[in-house]
Amino acid sequence: MKTALITGITGQDGSYLAELLLSKGYKVVGLKRRTSLLCTDRINNFYNHANFALEYFELDDPSCMYRILNKYKPDEIYNLAAQSHVRVSFDIPQSTINTIVMGTMNLVEAVRTICPNAKFYQASSSEMFGDNPNYPYNEESRLTPASPYANAKVFAHNLMRNYRISYNMFTCSGILFNHESPRRGETFVTRKITMAAAKIKLGLQDKLYLGNLDAVRDWGFAGDYVEAMWLMLQQEKADDYVIATGKAYSVRHFLNLVFEHAGLSVGKYVDIDSRLFRPHEVPYLLGDSSKANKILNWQPKTDLKSLAAMMYEEDLKKYYDISNRI
Repeated sequence: MKTALITGITGQDGSYLAELLLSKGYKVVGLKRRTSLLCTDRINNFYNHANFALEYFELDDPSCMYRILNKYKPDEIYNLAAQSHVRVSFDIPQSTINTIVMGTMNLVEAVRTICPNAKFYQASSSEMFGDNPNYPYNEESRLTPASPYANAKVFAHNLMRNYRISYNMFTCSGILFNHESPRRGETFVTRKITMAAAKIKLGLQDKLYLGNLDAVRDWGFAGDYVEAMWLMLQQEKADDYVIATGKAYSVRHFLNLVFEHAGLSVGKYVDIDSRLFRPHEVPYLLGDSSKANKILNWQPKTDLKSLAAMMYEEDLKKYYDISNRI
């Protein structure tokens, strides 16, 4: 039985990835920060699985990483933990950079010492391309990061290449474009939209306030994207891959999809709040995943309209159940 270690297990990607790996017969060790609230909603459906274990760790504490790696000696490591909200990274840049840069460094160095033959996946980001006007972006595109978060991700991304060449380790990066789901964090724009639409439909909210509606993103389903993560670590040779749908739509388009599905008027319920704009906007992100299509035989399965409906319906059910319990 293979053992996989996932940092950020309670996040959107961590939970979907754990489900996938457990279905494939892995032992999964999930790592999360210690908090006063358990925050295990996303993993409750497999929390008591016989092949799942939860461990506490901190990205800035190498000692716990050495202890956990020595205890489990994992075959595969998926580093998904980070402060991942781009807008928030402008407010807490030092914390964002420290957790991503030093956290990744601490982990990969511990892996080099304890289990150098383990395969290591690093969560890179399409935000690394920033405001580079030459899209669509592939693995060779110039990185022009436009936020503290993106700058930190560039460092961690390059670190994988460094360890791959310097130490012959299996270290790779998945450059994932925006990927959403009903488990997306509540402060991210897609989930903010679907939650608000559900609450407005149920009479629990009056208005939705948004920032830049003209930002364009390549949006896919997180459940599809974690399969690409796993496929990267099944290859004989470590490499970096762009994971995207190859189709880009504006925030306004996603908003319209959700509100149309909900039978709501955007003009009546949505207002713009300038405080929600980023100091440095990334106008357009579009990915070219030809390499992943060819080598990993990976293709996205979920289109944006289906994704928007899925997210809205899940939020509608959630808030309907909550309102009936009040």
